[in-house]
Amino acid sequence: MRSEEFSLKLKNLPDSPGCYLMKSQGQIIYVGKAVNLKNRVRQYFQSPRGHSPKVRAMVERVDDFDIVLVDGEMEALALELNLIKRYRPKYNILLKDDKHFPYLRIDLSEDFPRVELVRRQLNDRAKYFGPYKGATAVREVLDVVRKVFPIRTCERVIRPDRPTRPCVHHQIGQCLGPCANLVSREEYHALIARVIEFLQGKYQPVLSEMKAKMAEAARELNYERAAVYRDRIQAVEAVMERQKAISTHVVDQDVIAVVPEEMDAVINMLFVRSGRLIGSEHYVLEGGGAELPGEALLQFILQYYGEGNMPPQELILSAEPPEKDVLEKLLTEVHGRRTYILSPMRGDKRKLVQMAEKNARDEAEKRRKKLSRSRDRTVGAAEELQLALGLLNYPRRIEGYDISNTQGALSVGSMVVMIDGASAKKEYRHFRIKTVEGANDFASMKEVLSRRLSHALREPKGKFGELPDLILIDGGRGQLNAALEAMGETGLSIPMFGLAKRIEEIILPGRDESLLLDRASPALHMIQRLRDEAHRFAITHHRALRARRSVASALGNIPGVGEKRQRAILTHFSSVEALRAASVDEIAATPGVPKAVAESVWKFLHPQD
Repeated sequence: MRSEEFSLKLKNLPDSPGCYLMKSQGQIIYVGKAVNLKNRVRQYFQSPRGHSPKVRAMVERVDDFDIVLVDGEMEALALELNLIKRYRPKYNILLKDDKHFPYLRIDLSEDFPRVELVRRQLNDRAKYFGPYKGATAVREVLDVVRKVFPIRTCERVIRPDRPTRPCVHHQIGQCLGPCANLVSREEYHALIARVIEFLQGKYQPVLSEMKAKMAEAARELNYERAAVYRDRIQAVEAVMERQKAISTHVVDQDVIAVVPEEMDAVINMLFVRSGRLIGSEHYVLEGGGAELPGEALLQFILQYYGEGNMPPQELILSAEPPEKDVLEKLLTEVHGRRTYILSPMRGDKRKLVQMAEKNARDEAEKRRKKLSRSRDRTVGAAEELQLALGLLNYPRRIEGYDISNTQGALSVGSMVVMIDGASAKKEYRHFRIKTVEGANDFASMKEVLSRRLSHALREPKGKFGELPDLILIDGGRGQLNAALEAMGETGLSIPMFGLAKRIEEIILPGRDESLLLDRASPALHMIQRLRDEAHRFAITHHRALRARRSVASALGNIPGVGEKRQRAILTHFSSVEALRAASVDEIAATPGVPKAVAESVWKFLHPQD
């Protein structure tokens, strides 16, 4: 039931462009824009017949909203983008990936510019080439550039009035030596112009020149020099092979296609630079599958292009986004250069779109199969286990228990948890065995289950408050019977079984015959993972306790460290490793430990120093 204040706000909405922020219990769950806020926001709370299921679900949760007024449609679009990035609302389409691809950058305002690798494309009037798919690809291109062109790679400040001795790169012919005044600014910029042509995909002039020099060196019987040119030619040809021309246009283009995948949408981007395809990348738009393709593309473009990703001259899309003209103006204004948005229906650009669509469909199919395999391993395995054990209810929360000790000393119990077939590590718990003397796994298991279930009954909202739907006991009938006895004393009735490791047999209460699942069964694999995790968790904690006791025993031999200070030191540091890594001052920060005693402790822990 919405409040009277909500109705008043709805009634007094202005006839103005702006953004609206839908809220639920103080949390922003949706951000939208409108040319007329009064008409747009009221539509949500009128008849729900025209709403999609996602919009209906969102509207049912809304108990408040805010608005922000702007001057026009373009400002509303820009504000919506910033609000979505800031709040990442649940019911907005969200770009799942946040990647910054590498670029090559040349700052022509410098007297002797370098070619450098950067992660963000800024509006700083430098020349950028890319994006490249990953650092490996861009470094391969950078290595070829440095092999072929003798440009500087150092970060020295070049001062023509203060020449310095050139480095080894000049001596082996890989730098013209601007630091030593061995090349003029004009000559160096002429070389950089050739580098720029090369990075734009114009490889042929460089190849022809190097082939002529290799032939000349061979005629002069200078085979060592000829081999250098041969290696450089092979490096250039390798780059050419990876960046084949797919268009005669020399403009830079991003080709973007969207394919729905259940509730999400898969985006494929092809990066075309100077007519050459230099890379491809996939993204997932969460919640984008329920939207029209053009709307999904609009949200992707708004979230993808930012400070680190400047748009190219052309965006070629598989569907036309709403408010295309406004989006073009926004991208042009924000990034300082004209950007055109195209949705071709025929010709070479349509073929590029079809290539991106093909890649997007392939990625969507891979994602479907991956999600299907993941479900088989988790929820599907839990459903299979429900049938195998004859459970009335689906076992959403399964807890596994194990005991670990060394000849009865420092016994510990572990509780690990799976929710919907996946590990829930925040729910894991340790138990120090308190009432059992010696190596008695049965009694120890009974103590652990008794304490865990009693906690749940005493503190239903505490850390043990949520009871399991199914309990796995690592061990045979003895351990299972001890756990059943503990549960019986609490008055609870939770399905429980044991898993004996010898032949991976399931031990069930009240049944003499054990149950054997197929070796390829996802249900068996799931409970094996749970059993192994319970064992690992118990062993790890047990080893940590042994190490702690060992250090505590050793600390007792240090003058000035009695039992009280031992406890204080070991309580102050979360682990033995943390204590060993601590400095003298950090040890002295322990309550009740003077600096002199802290020095003694540190020296004891670091005898080699």
